[in-house]
Amino acid sequence: MNDEVLPSMRVDGKVALVTGAGRGIGHGCALALGAAGAHVIAMSRTGDEIEAVAADIRAAGGSAEAMVCDVTDVASMQAKVGGIERLDILVNNAGMAVAGPLVDYRVEDIRAMVDLNCTGAVLVAQAAARTMIAQQSGVIINLSSTFGKNGRPNHSVYSATKHFIEGLTKSTAVELAPHGIRVVAIGPTAIDTALTHERLQDPVIGGDLLARIPLGRFGQVVDCVGAVVFLASPAAALITGTTLMVDGGWTAQ
Repeated sequence: MNDEVLPSMRVDGKVALVTGAGRGIGHGCALALGAAGAHVIAMSRTGDEIEAVAADIRAAGGSAEAMVCDVTDVASMQAKVGGIERLDILVNNAGMAVAGPLVDYRVEDIRAMVDLNCTGAVLVAQAAARTMIAQQSGVIINLSSTFGKNGRPNHSVYSATKHFIEGLTKSTAVELAPHGIRVVAIGPTAIDTALTHERLQDPVIGGDLLARIPLGRFGQVVDCVGAVVFLASPAAALITGTTLMVDGGWTAQ
């Protein structure tokens, strides 16, 4: 079919870097982009974990390599991301959450979240953008959250870091648009992963979260990866500076 009728949602021949690709949403994004035709550079700080992800992509017929790197190790990250000769897609996914009442937050937990979710996200985007500016093309996809739109008790710092991602996405989208670079985000609701499953099954915590999702279910990783592949593809060529919510209707209320 003519691309003017139905633009391609594949990313054949593109080079995609996915941070935090060892597990959860990042893992799913790496596999999905590989299935959609991209050469995937899967990044995580855990060597065995990320090597397994790259092997899974190759076993499915895709193209991938593992990159062992902690994005908060600034010098290492800048050298490795800056050394990527061509970069068409960045999935800026690495992040963490520590829950707790505002009055009980430890300084080290606040700093860890800000260092990874904010500083790390900016520096990875910066390193990727330098390559993309030289190419005059590229897509940066940041990971936001429903907590980047709404507030939530006992998640004040995590929510603040995701509001930061919202502002970063909008501002860098405007700044980088003249270079042919799009910057977008996805905003997942509660996603059922190995890391979150126990909390989501808790009748108090999980019950409260589920009650806020009009579609009546928690998200799965597969719900997020479709949005990421779409935003990375030519089908989203005029979409920049916004967040695609993958939240079951939470933020519509």
